[in-house]
Amino acid sequence: MSTMNTVGRPTAPNAVDSKPATLTGARALLQDEALIFEGEGWGKTGVDLPEPKGAGSDLGDLVRKDPIGLPGLSEPEAMRHYVRLSQKNHAIDLAIYPLGSCTMKHNPRLNEKMARLPGFSDIHPLQPQSTVQGALELMNQLSHWLTTLTGMPAVALSPKAGAHGELCGLMAIRAAHEAAGQGDIRKKVLVPTSAHGTNPATAAFVGYSVVEVAQTDDGRVDVADLASKLGPDVAAIMVTNPNTCGLFERDILEISRLTHEAGAYFYCDGANFNAIVGRVRPGDLGVDAMHINLHKTFSTPHGGGGPGAGPVVLSEALAPFAPAPWVVNTGEGYKLVERAEDEAAQAFGRLCAFQGQMGMYVRALSYMMSHGSDGLRQVAEDAVLNANYIKARLQDLMSPAFPDGPCMHEALFDDEWLKGTDITTLDFAKAMIDEGFHPMTMYFPLVVHGAMLIEPTETESKAELDRFIHAMRLLAEATKAGDVDRFKGAPFHAPLRRLDETRAARSPLLRWKAPEGSNQAA
Repeated sequence: MSTMNTVGRPTAPNAVDSKPATLTGARALLQDEALIFEGEGWGKTGVDLPEPKGAGSDLGDLVRKDPIGLPGLSEPEAMRHYVRLSQKNHAIDLAIYPLGSCTMKHNPRLNEKMARLPGFSDIHPLQPQSTVQGALELMNQLSHWLTTLTGMPAVALSPKAGAHGELCGLMAIRAAHEAAGQGDIRKKVLVPTSAHGTNPATAAFVGYSVVEVAQTDDGRVDVADLASKLGPDVAAIMVTNPNTCGLFERDILEISRLTHEAGAYFYCDGANFNAIVGRVRPGDLGVDAMHINLHKTFSTPHGGGGPGAGPVVLSEALAPFAPAPWVVNTGEGYKLVERAEDEAAQAFGRLCAFQGQMGMYVRALSYMMSHGSDGLRQVAEDAVLNANYIKARLQDLMSPAFPDGPCMHEALFDDEWLKGTDITTLDFAKAMIDEGFHPMTMYFPLVVHGAMLIEPTETESKAELDRFIHAMRLLAEATKAGDVDRFKGAPFHAPLRRLDETRAARSPLLRWKAPEGSNQAA
């Protein structure tokens, strides 16, 4: 018999065993679906084509004699297969995606429509520039928006993602030091303990040694520790602002001043630009280079294997070292400078073969133009408001990692409130799946024990936030009531139960094997 929850909707019985198992493996609208290689269809093709008349083959004895090893599916079969698989996964079109430091926001369909316009979706990077003037104009306009919003004079559009942008910025910094005759001297990069993991990895990849900078008790860069480690051997610092704890670095101007006095450059990880766009210009803070994740701030798709885009804005000191290509407005049209040595002898070269991700440029500019400058300012304000709303509504049951003062774009909790319950951050996250929500980011940043990092983004309504908060509060109350079994066995209602993550990491299955007795196995 069903009951009613606190918002007046019927709920199913809590016990999984109170309902009989289905006979087919399907669960109502959630269809049971095998892998495509485990289904039928090996003796057919999805499309029939007539045999070509009089067509010879130059393949000789290289013509395939064995089956190709792919099932043949009709259009309905192929469509249903992928729709059924999609029902097993969470999606931003289904509910809030509360991953912290990832900004999983809704992607407006207007952006997708614009990206599919002929002239954007079907152009080729080797076309004559005279035939892609509209695309070049769009790249030029996007550059103008990015430099205006950041208060920086130059931008490199071609980096493919945040980490690729970090590589671009550090390579420009290295080129600047080499041009000043200090390339062999400045071999260190300072990185705070709360930085994104890609920061120290990128610095090491470029050839720098990484020196860790301590964090204060309130989650910010320890300026005294930073000052003690700055010296003539430091090439740059890498600071995320707002940082990974969801806090604005209040000493950012002092950090910039100390860095420049030491002859180093200030690289800012711009992953969290979403929290300050339209409100703060990084150039005014003394930043020399900063990548911008277009998926985080300007709503291009996030994940799924790409494509991504991480443009890098550069200060006046680093602008001469920007990589090719870039767009120039000649007054009679737009020109793409492909060879850096043609117009900027100090540029460090190229980062990728062509011009970057055109579809991402279109989507980002569509988002900017549909919002306008005032709308982008509201993006930051709403992102911060939503995060603080979640923090305020949950802080009586959960323990904020940094309770004093407001947060920025994400609310960060630790596991202090779970002590004595025999429930871990992982257990709590798995139970969220049963309630229909993707878990928040767990155990990151590492400076917070048992971290639970929640980023609601500006595209979530108050109603959706309230729905999420309601579920979180019910789960928190269940932990305090000692309902341990609910958490230790979760998820109960997901297509797959909890995996043995340790075993999966130590003994991964990297090759699919056909089931015994199947056509594929034979």
